[in-house]
Amino acid sequence: MSEPISALNGAVYTQGIAEITALDPIGMISLRGDLTAGYLKKPVKKITGVAMPEMRGINLEDGKGVAWMSPDELLLIGPYADVATNLETLHKAIGSNHALAVNVSDARAVFRITGTHTREVLAKLAPVDTSPDAFAPGTIRRTRLAQVPAAFWLIDDDTAELVCFRSVAQYVFDLLKTAAQPGSEVNYHRS
Repeated sequence: MSEPISALNGAVYTQGIAEITALDPIGMISLRGDLTAGYLKKPVKKITGVAMPEMRGINLEDGKGVAWMSPDELLLIGPYADVATNLETLHKAIGSNHALAVNVSDARAVFRITGTHTREVLAKLAPVDTSPDAFAPGTIRRTRLAQVPAAFWLIDDDTAELVCFRSVAQYVFDLLKTAAQPGSEVNYHRS
């Protein structure tokens, strides 16, 4: 099996008000179904090691986690190499129940945005309230980034991760670079 590579081969932008990094592929499984069902809750906990998130929440620990994407959809995050085993666990648990688990790892690109102006970079591109009162670590927003769908969450107050379709990775990287241009800080979220 060939080694996975990032959509942009680890591209990095460091000249602006935030650093933008295209991350190596991570394992991602889209899980759709009744999120309250035990046959989904148990394997999700086993695979990720974290509890099911609240609405608009994401629970991450040691590179594994689960994000709420919609009332009937979760995104399981973990090591790329573990996806096949994790899918097998999910499919066995689902059995004949109405649910769907799909490997979306290779269809996604992931970026990290770091720096004191991370919230501003995101706010310039998405119709989301990125203020500390409305958007804190442990929450996720599924939205549009200019012309394309994306989801992002805060790792800490100065670090966000963003996932988008791999097919628009260059477009998203360029958007993020533009929003992080030197001298473009607004200082809205800083006192």
